[in-house]
Amino acid sequence: MTSLNSVPLTLTVNGQAHALDIPVQATLLDVLRERLHLTGTKKGCDHGQCGACTVLIGEPHLSCLTLALSAQGHEIRTIEGLSNPDGELHPMQAAFIEHDAFQCGYCTPGQILSAVACVEGGHAENDAELRDFMSGNLCRCAAYPQIFKAVKSVAGQQR
Repeated sequence: MTSLNSVPLTLTVNGQAHALDIPVQATLLDVLRERLHLTGTKKGCDHGQCGACTVLIGEPHLSCLTLALSAQGHEIRTIEGLSNPDGELHPMQAAFIEHDAFQCGYCTPGQILSAVACVEGGHAENDAELRDFMSGNLCRCAAYPQIFKAVKSVAGQQR
């Protein structure tokens, strides 16, 4: 049942369509976590400053600043949709493990999704470009050297 403050919405997340009734003001982050139970996307600062909530809607988007309504009609990719259906990790996930590119792991899903977009978009050609592209994702454990090694290793595989 739709209330006065809710609207019907269909979101396509990781290739699967979800029909929902949501509050008009609901953020994509809250819908992903609370309605679809996709808790890999983290709520960090909730102000768009840390990147922990990054999802891919073509390009990286901060889901805490994205109204769920604005994502309708677009393919949303979260960390849960990155690996193959058979469980094989995406090369970026494997590189993060290989290079110990996570410490507490809280920022890791957002870091990995931004890193995937960075490489897919050809923004990992040099260190300055890579740092600039990844600058919206903060790691409070300061694992940046390992993160950059992981991203560069995947970028090198695709050249």
